[in-house]
Amino acid sequence: MRLAFADPRNLTLSPLNMHHGRPDPDVSDILPSVRQRGVLLTLLVQETMADGAVVDGHFEVVAGRRRWQAALAAIAEGIEIDPVPIGILEAGDDAAAIEASLIENLGRLPPDEVTCWETFTRLVKSGRTPEQIGAVFGLSDAVVRRTLALGNLLPRIRNLYRKDEIDVATVRCLTLASRGQQKAWLALLDDPEQRAPTGSSLKAWLFGGASIPTRNALFPLDGYPGQIRADLFGDDSWFVEPDLFWRCQNEAVAARREALLAEGWTEVEVLDVGEPFYSWKHTATPKARGGKVFIAVGLKGEVEVHAGWLTDKEAHRAQAAEAKASRGEDPAAAEAAKLARPEVTQAQEAYIDLHRHAAVRLALTEDPAVALRLLVAHAVAGAGHWRVEAEGRRGGDPVLAASLAANGAVAAYAERRQAAARTLGLRPEARDLLGQHPEGGVAGVFARLLALPDAEVLAVAAVVMADSLAAGSEAVEAAGIWLKVDIGRVWAPDDAFFDLMRDRETVNAMLKEVGGRKVADGNLTEKVKTQKAILRDLLSGANGRPRAEGWTPKWLGFPAQAYTRRPFAAARRARAVAPLLRRAAAALNAEAPATLAAE
Repeated sequence: MRLAFADPRNLTLSPLNMHHGRPDPDVSDILPSVRQRGVLLTLLVQETMADGAVVDGHFEVVAGRRRWQAALAAIAEGIEIDPVPIGILEAGDDAAAIEASLIENLGRLPPDEVTCWETFTRLVKSGRTPEQIGAVFGLSDAVVRRTLALGNLLPRIRNLYRKDEIDVATVRCLTLASRGQQKAWLALLDDPEQRAPTGSSLKAWLFGGASIPTRNALFPLDGYPGQIRADLFGDDSWFVEPDLFWRCQNEAVAARREALLAEGWTEVEVLDVGEPFYSWKHTATPKARGGKVFIAVGLKGEVEVHAGWLTDKEAHRAQAAEAKASRGEDPAAAEAAKLARPEVTQAQEAYIDLHRHAAVRLALTEDPAVALRLLVAHAVAGAGHWRVEAEGRRGGDPVLAASLAANGAVAAYAERRQAAARTLGLRPEARDLLGQHPEGGVAGVFARLLALPDAEVLAVAAVVMADSLAAGSEAVEAAGIWLKVDIGRVWAPDDAFFDLMRDRETVNAMLKEVGGRKVADGNLTEKVKTQKAILRDLLSGANGRPRAEGWTPKWLGFPAQAYTRRPFAAARRARAVAPLLRRAAAALNAEAPATLAAE
């Protein structure tokens, strides 16, 4: 920097001066001194350039505007003053000039916030880094970055704040907004029929609903693929895309759930998002006595794990069962105490039993030799329906009845029953072959059978056995496993199947089975209704999802399997008959059905 003197009338205001473009300042406080002594403090200037060349003797004021304006005022009054002292800055170093202007003003009187924001922004455009700005002005890196963020607001927003038409909380929230969001917010502000959000509601508006802070994430932020927006005025940051956050958070909750199950908890229940856990509605129960874990997920993604609890109803049932077990009244009561809530409801169990029963009845008519042996076993050992009478469970509920009517096994079996009725001279339109009181009674039926070849007798025997087969019995399990029944031949997921599902854990397990772990974990905390909709889409190939072919739920398979650790009657029956069928296979030197290998 070079020192010199200049005629105030040869000076102009530099565009780099932080007050450029503002009204002339009030100089009444320093004008008397300038009148008497002239300007004593040095003005910082740059040489005036024109067409790339220096204009000799002419300078632009970077810092010292008020002193220069006071000198001009004194000259206008006819007072002769000496040339003013100037410090000439290096040509082309705009950043240094801006810094000089700001430093002088900071030392004299702190400028308004908006002016600081704008000046820092100009420094960055002139090549200064935030670190360099902080070093020059003795400010922390965080303060500089906050100032720069405010300086990047749209000019109109800055002016509104300068005029106190926007409060501090609102303008700071707007630093989190994109340019497009800032424009949209201004449009709301200008619309007399709408109200522009401010303060905390503005933050929710910016993030498309609930603003989700990153501190609530269960997953590491290093690998998060989405956008995170930081609050430069605090220690918080937020997720920009709520849907992506929830997918990642659900996967993390699912992983936490799996870890808790691996620790030996019999059940880990994830509550609906926003559903609180009330300890006063639950009873503290240790893991060893069947206590389970509840995971509560808040609307902003916060996760709380409550381990070692049962609902009051579950705790009461468990205590009653334990009391019976201690008295020796029920050997299975201790296990029932740990798993008080069954996996399926009674209505679901009826659905499962009747659809599986229909499939096995059809299979018996396709393998009369097996049906004959089952018939003899009933006659020897007795059974619930061996008087003989037909299975009476028909699915009285209209929805279940319609579901059974759509099961391919029902219509196919009806044809087999009608054929057997015609063979015996009975009414083919009757719902059951049994109990029709044919002419001649047992002797009349026997006489007809004597005249038939063995193949037709076996076909009739298969229908008799199938009609009297008890739904939900171990006989259904045994026959279905041995005959390797593929229920997918005759059954497809229908409205009744989905309508009966209420349990989030089982629906999510099916979602994982059909759509994969990522889909299931990514929707873990969604409502059951939403998860069922996704499952439907996967099974039908709707809404852009790849279609899953040939799926049947484990509930309906042979052997039946559960999706949770909770009681499931069909699975229990399958485990009971498995060793019996293995022994039968060994006696016949035959290979046991592959499905028994895991039992």
